[in-house]
Amino acid sequence: MSEHDTPRPDTPAAQPSTGRDEPRTAVAEHPAPATTKPAPAKPTPKNLPPYRVLLHDDDINDMLYVTATLMELTSLGKERSLMVMMEAHQSGVALVLVTHKERAELFQEQFQCKGLTVSIEPAEA
Repeated sequence: MSEHDTPRPDTPAAQPSTGRDEPRTAVAEHPAPATTKPAPAKPTPKNLPPYRVLLHDDDINDMLYVTATLMELTSLGKERSLMVMMEAHQSGVALVLVTHKERAELFQEQFQCKGLTVSIEPAEA
């Protein structure tokens, strides 16, 4: 036998015989490729209709309190919060943000708990 014909140690032919007829386990040299099913396509969620969150002016709350509350409840920075507060003060109402209905309702409740008047309405698409 040449060097290339020598059985590998993990094959049954390379294992020493015990003189008894024992069943031997065969070892597959190359495992069969695993069959995988493609993952089902994820359904794309429909975009939820947008709603506007509107801040209304009032004569009760201090301008700094309104600005601080805008910063606390939203992701608006100080400059943008000041602009929204001033617009509401000067024109009576200002757009705070646009989001889906459930979140807009949550913002409305949070602002009302802080004593501010906020309304929501559907935004035009």
